[in-house]
Amino acid sequence: MDILSTLFHQQKRKIELFVPSVVISEKHVDTLEITQHPVEDKAPITDHAFRLPAEVVMEVGFAGGGSLLDLLDTSSYGLSYKLGPQEIYMQLLELQRSRVPFDVVTGKRLYRNMLMRVLDVTTDKAKENVLSATLTLREVLITSAQKNVIADKTNMSQGVSTSAIQNAGVKSLKPVNKPGLS
Repeated sequence: MDILSTLFHQQKRKIELFVPSVVISEKHVDTLEITQHPVEDKAPITDHAFRLPAEVVMEVGFAGGGSLLDLLDTSSYGLSYKLGPQEIYMQLLELQRSRVPFDVVTGKRLYRNMLMRVLDVTTDKAKENVLSATLTLREVLITSAQKNVIADKTNMSQGVSTSAIQNAGVKSLKPVNKPGLS
């Protein structure tokens, strides 16, 4: 990497509005659930397999807030360059508890409609002034329902003529092979 790309490198990874100082690892999991029962010959396989929500596990670190002056520690007076580990941790907890889907940008792809399933934070003597966290983020599969209005049962004295048109799905014809016919 040359000096200009180092100077102007922008962090591409982010969780909602949080941009980690370092991303140690990312684990992407995309799973297709496949039924275990037999599938009839020539039946559509898509009826027997479905996609589970995507999940990404990120091990990240957020640098602690620094002092504004070299000669005096201004962070003890509430004046610092960035948020400290405690403030970032509280904001991540707030994001998790809000249960509002958000976007996640990783080195491999963009995830939409994600929620933070697990927020795992470890503090030890080496990580006292930083926030080291493992985040498990899972996609929320969002769908929409359609409301069909039908006539009240008491008004259905004439059956089909009083019922509203209903969507019964896609139909496909299948030829019938009768024995003895050529």
